[in-house]
Amino acid sequence: MLNLTDLLSSPIGQQIVSGISQQTNQPADKTGNLLNMALPVLMGAMKKNATTQEGAENLMGALNHHQGGILDNLGTLFQGGVDQSVQKDGDNILGHLLGNKRPQVETALSKESGIDMNTVVNVLKIAAPIVMGMVGKQKQQASVSDAGGLGSMLGGLLGSTPQTTGSNSIITSILDADGDGSILDDVAGMALGKNKGGLGGLMGGLFGK
Repeated sequence: MLNLTDLLSSPIGQQIVSGISQQTNQPADKTGNLLNMALPVLMGAMKKNATTQEGAENLMGALNHHQGGILDNLGTLFQGGVDQSVQKDGDNILGHLLGNKRPQVETALSKESGIDMNTVVNVLKIAAPIVMGMVGKQKQQASVSDAGGLGSMLGGLLGSTPQTTGSNSIITSILDADGDGSILDDVAGMALGKNKGGLGGLMGGLFGK
């Protein structure tokens, strides 16, 4: 199964980083660093949403419209500028995944990456459909048809490092640090170093950096 580590270190991952950096006029290394932080958070939000029946059904429906075609056409995607429809799709995806925690996530990623807020928002709008395409393609290939299978698949895509497994995983803690069930509760606090480990520590563990 292709997980996020595989994706971001692959030729496709490098094409994504290069394309997004060109679209946003940011250095490739800073763009890659931001994506290293953002993609696991988005994937973790999907996994958390999939823990409820309603959330899983909504996500399954959305994935039926994102089956990986975007990954097969990255050259076209970035050629001449990313189409407004792709960014609108990304905006909708972010709204569904992050809900009212979206501003906190964007602020945290901006502070941690050193990239201005407007650029972070633009990067996320482009990255979100790519992540959905990756998950949708895997769902189709694995013939996933129920909530349990979806949650298991998302766990595999996140990777099986110690930081992402177990009931007390770091991914779980960053998504709901105070245990109240809301998504991405303390991302901003972790990015600012208010909680042990920090967002950077989480991503460093995930990607072996």
